[in-house]
Amino acid sequence: MDYIQVKERIEQLREQIRENNEAYYVFDSPKIKDYEYDELFRELKRLESEYPELVTKNSPTQQVGDRISSGFKEYKHKYRLYSLDNSNNYDDLRKWYERVLKESTDKYDLELVTELKIDGLSCALSYENGVLKIGATRGNGIIGENITENIKSVTDIPKKLSKNVNLEVRGEIYMPVSSFERLNKENSEKGLKEFANPRNAAAGSLRQLDSKITAQRDLHFFAYTAIAEDKSLFKTHEESLKFLQESGFNVNPNYSLVKGIDEVINQCAYWENERFKLNYATDGMVVKINDLNKQNELGFTSRAPKWATAFKFPPEEVWTKLNGIELSIGKTGALTPVALLEPVQLAGSTVKRASLHNFDEIQRLQINTGNDVLIKKAAEIIPKVIRKKENQDCGIYETPKYCPSCGWELVKPEGEVALYCPNTTGCPAQIKGKIEYWASKEAMDIDGIGASLVEKLYNADLVRDFADLYKLTTDDFMKLDLIKEKSADNLYSAIQNSKNPSMTKFLTALSIKLIGKETADLIANEFPSLQDIKNAKIQDFTEIDGIGEKAAKSIVDYFLDPQNKKVLDKLQEYGVNPQGSSFQKISNVFAGKTFVITGTLSAQRSVFEEKIKKFGGKVSSSVSKKTSYVLAGENPGSKFDKAVSLGVIILKESDFNLLAEGSNINE
Repeated sequence: MDYIQVKERIEQLREQIRENNEAYYVFDSPKIKDYEYDELFRELKRLESEYPELVTKNSPTQQVGDRISSGFKEYKHKYRLYSLDNSNNYDDLRKWYERVLKESTDKYDLELVTELKIDGLSCALSYENGVLKIGATRGNGIIGENITENIKSVTDIPKKLSKNVNLEVRGEIYMPVSSFERLNKENSEKGLKEFANPRNAAAGSLRQLDSKITAQRDLHFFAYTAIAEDKSLFKTHEESLKFLQESGFNVNPNYSLVKGIDEVINQCAYWENERFKLNYATDGMVVKINDLNKQNELGFTSRAPKWATAFKFPPEEVWTKLNGIELSIGKTGALTPVALLEPVQLAGSTVKRASLHNFDEIQRLQINTGNDVLIKKAAEIIPKVIRKKENQDCGIYETPKYCPSCGWELVKPEGEVALYCPNTTGCPAQIKGKIEYWASKEAMDIDGIGASLVEKLYNADLVRDFADLYKLTTDDFMKLDLIKEKSADNLYSAIQNSKNPSMTKFLTALSIKLIGKETADLIANEFPSLQDIKNAKIQDFTEIDGIGEKAAKSIVDYFLDPQNKKVLDKLQEYGVNPQGSSFQKISNVFAGKTFVITGTLSAQRSVFEEKIKKFGGKVSSSVSKKTSYVLAGENPGSKFDKAVSLGVIILKESDFNLLAEGSNINE
């Protein structure tokens, strides 16, 4: 690659990593597997080391975690929480140890502690005089979420220590594998969304805004380090673990004090297989220098301690038989093939299904029912088929021509790899998918309406689109299997209570192609009513910063479609009334100005968004030539870099406040 290509690749990698950081840390919903993320991160580190002049303070290699979500109050950590650099093989471990020896004053084998890397949610607990005061998530390492009330519902986190000390305790909140499987089984029976893995289940449970829900989940805590104001309490990491145990904390019992890197590697090799016997998820080992003085001597990089590393277990691979290929149609009409497997143990759980992505992938793999296939996965994410066994000729699975749900001929849009069913209003699978999404938390948030219940309602001919939900009665629900009167009343009430959604939620719930929550929010803030949106032209939407030609056309086409008009009319008839933006202008100071917000500010982002709108301005999610200002806090992301490249004015918070007061700033 030439210099320009390297620069472009670095920026592409940074953006991919930031997006996946947000999915993992903020929404607890990883988009890619751990090892795929690690590969992106390693490539970025390698390119930045080769071209150090391209390193920026905003690069993910210089930062920890991601921004916090808006559901909890921010908490500024007393002591920064760092991330860990990864070693992905034994050579990496040896290189890390060589660097430690090189920088250490001691040149002989050091005492090291190995611990299992618990796959949970990192948090920091602050104790004053032995009493728990604050429980917070890691966040970006500097600012996290204050989740104290939820933390208190985790039964094995002590509220008062046996020792009267000022202490910050770091650890992982996790959900046992058995509890995770039970929770997913219950969710499946209720038609609710299942969690991808125990880590997501723990994170999703801990970050419930209602602490009563958190208390109902079986969450546990392993403490893995402590920072004490009284430095005489312990001198080594092993002593700190024993101190934590004596103070009332659960410490993972599978840690070891070893000497030299060979003993570390022996521990990693042992736990690579033994971990599957444990009732909690672990995806690696953490290796730390035992002596705290030596830790201080080595110090930190911008994002990680030099005195510790995380060894990641390699993705497990196993052979099994492909028993069939299931075809699934979602709400968008996209046809997805899924491998149905002979049940096999993989990464500590029984696997029966695996991803095949699309039909081009099936052709590449040259597979069919009856083949022996190699599958693998990292952590607990859904496995994928890697290849088939050589010299096995079972033919190649034939790409379908017709929709398995409605029988319509499938189409493949130009430039896309997926096949689609074009019968958007008559395909049962798409109809059920749209109804399920309408009721989902991201959309109308109707509690209790999930895939299983939607299937029953559809099969009983009680619903044929999401508008039909609003004509259902308690008696209708009681006609279904296993629905008792109390549950029927709750379902009826939940549906009725959703009749006055925000315009953003309503537009999101419609499942308009290319229109997600962010775009729906842009539209909702621009148009005061649904009728105004219906009457708008393509140009009216493209004038909104952040909405392109394709998305604008998709919105207009949706409201022109006769079948969609019928559904919208039914919604109106049943009393569903989306509420326009609640923002009332109090000033025109920002009239005609578009803002983009990035980084950590003194208050939650929503506070600044509301102020901008009240003062007549607009807020966009992306930087473009139309952007008037970028309001940048601490640790701004790629939006800051793009603003610099486009010459967009960047405001500090103090500049923003001056502008709001009507004062001029030095632009």
